[in-house]
Amino acid sequence: MSGAPSAWHAARRAVGEMLDPHGLNLVACSGGADSLALATAAAWHHHRATGPSAAAQVGGVVVDHDLHPDSVEVAGRTVSQLKKLGLEPVRIYSAHVDPESPLGPEAAARTGRYQAFRKAMVELGASRILLAHTKDDQVEQVLLGLARGSGTRSLAGIPSARGPFRRPLLNLSRSDTEAICEHYQLQWWNDPANADPRFLRSKIRTEILPYLERELSGSLRESLARTAKIAADDADYMESQAKDIFPVLLEDPDPNGALRLKLKALRAEPPAIRRRVIALAVAAAGGANPSFERLSAAEKLVTGSRSTGPVEMEGHIRIHRGARQTPDYGKLVIVPPSG
Repeated sequence: MSGAPSAWHAARRAVGEMLDPHGLNLVACSGGADSLALATAAAWHHHRATGPSAAAQVGGVVVDHDLHPDSVEVAGRTVSQLKKLGLEPVRIYSAHVDPESPLGPEAAARTGRYQAFRKAMVELGASRILLAHTKDDQVEQVLLGLARGSGTRSLAGIPSARGPFRRPLLNLSRSDTEAICEHYQLQWWNDPANADPRFLRSKIRTEILPYLERELSGSLRESLARTAKIAADDADYMESQAKDIFPVLLEDPDPNGALRLKLKALRAEPPAIRRRVIALAVAAAGGANPSFERLSAAEKLVTGSRSTGPVEMEGHIRIHRGARQTPDYGKLVIVPPSG
């Protein structure tokens, strides 16, 4: 392997750090350069005889979204290349994409894809799925977060690990993955949707990022990737602080499942922690992750709004401040849908 590009050695090391040596690891492969490069690095560990990742079992999962006329052919060619690399088992799964989804086509495809991943994990008995997001994907995610006015967690970009999912290639670029594929004579597929400006991520990739690099700095991608790393560290710390503080502020729930937070102590926390504690309470009551707008409305109940609420949150959760001369005075009350 001495003639392999340096990117391959970097990919191999990164994959080795994220493999489960005791379970089945599935490489999620679309047939693009990124996922085929990932599969090549994972296959090296699959065949390795010694070392920490010795005999790590690696298979492949190919998701067919059925969004273009060549999808069956692309999926079949991808399976063939994964099998030539020696991965086992290799399976194709179909993803249901709701064309009427209010979230838009990109989010609908992502939802269908992750449903297929979870089905594959159950049916094949896998413990981890390796995803081929690269530094370029990370940079695009940071710009998407900026465009949407999102918070620190969104600016942190794509996490390297979440649940059973691992992303070893976040420090490699698309040019790196293409170099790996060229070296190993793998035929990758270029999804036409990746260059379709109708999709916001594609527009960022093909128009906005190149423009910013020309007008601002050729090292913009590195700067944005560094921003993501800093934001991720900050977000991890603040979320850890909020998780430590949440049980201290939480009173015992009542039989109906309503949660109560100590208002004065919550008010004393910095806004970044306060909002995260409220979000944790909403999640604990069975709600979805709140938007910034709804969190801000709930926070006003803590910091002195004349209104006592209620504020409606995602998942039909209601938040109100206990009124004077009631047992809930001095408390922020989070009521689940059945409350």
